[in-house]
Amino acid sequence: MTVRIRDIGEFNVIERITRIVGVPTTDDVLVGIGDDTAVLRWDAETCLLVTIDAQVEATHFRRHFLSPEALGHRALAVNLSDIAAMGGTPWLALVSLIAPPDTPVAFVEALYQGMHALATSANVAIVGGNMSKGDHLIVDIAVLGRVARQHLLLRRGARPGDAVLVTGTLGDAAGGLRLLLDPTLPLDEEDREVLLRRFRTPTPRLAEAVHIATSGLATAMLDISDGLSSDIGHICDASHVGVVIEAERMPTSPALRHLATQIGVPAWTLALRGGEDYELCFTVPAAHAEDLAAAIQSATGTTISIIGRVLPPEEGRTLIRPDGQRIPLAAEGWRHF
Repeated sequence: MTVRIRDIGEFNVIERITRIVGVPTTDDVLVGIGDDTAVLRWDAETCLLVTIDAQVEATHFRRHFLSPEALGHRALAVNLSDIAAMGGTPWLALVSLIAPPDTPVAFVEALYQGMHALATSANVAIVGGNMSKGDHLIVDIAVLGRVARQHLLLRRGARPGDAVLVTGTLGDAAGGLRLLLDPTLPLDEEDREVLLRRFRTPTPRLAEAVHIATSGLATAMLDISDGLSSDIGHICDASHVGVVIEAERMPTSPALRHLATQIGVPAWTLALRGGEDYELCFTVPAAHAEDLAAAIQSATGTTISIIGRVLPPEEGRTLIRPDGQRIPLAAEGWRHF
């Protein structure tokens, strides 16, 4: 019987790949497969961060949902967010573009203009890449970043008793996608623009990441790409802990709450399951959580919310609904296969 990727899923395939390529034993590789980026030794005090991510037409985006400038922004933003997840600062980018031969040159130019605008704002240089033809548009970007070794944050490190915090608001990108899939949904233009912008041009939380990392208080961190209900599980797996999340504490925007009312679902479910927000989720000893949240919010203007706490592994993963009911926290975010 042939086992296919869809039969076992992305992370089981990654596990099999890891068994083949092995865990690097060289002192120059600090972290290999299994986190948001690979971590390499730069010098005694500094780590080099390396990540790569592809945006594939008809899988990650539909061309008529995005301007080429927005697509360029988005393709780079998802990689910058991976650097942020480690507490790092992005440095260089390489772009591999696969495009059908009939793609208008003006489209490619606009794509790179959007990419360049975000790169400039993040102080990132696009230093090269590759171009090839294909049946679908694919924008595949590798980004290098740097972080002081003492400030490096990984998915592992969370401890029972830590608080779970997130930046910004969750679910907005999912709300924007809902609007694109059903433009007839009744929502005023201001709310519509908020949700569409969060989907089309997400903001990687680079400044927030630096504040979190340099505080010396955070114990683990990742970015929310597949949805909190799925991504928090990566911290649990890597740190060998459980977690409890309180639905009422999930930070949602007024725009998302208005949309949720229109489609008849609780806003917190969109926040819990929706992916592509690229906010940061991190853990901090509970005694320091409120002060650190206030300090980051004061420094960056970004809201920081405490949404749960880390548990011993035997207590599992739990969601407390707004009515107080405790249910298992299922991974209901984006599935790649």
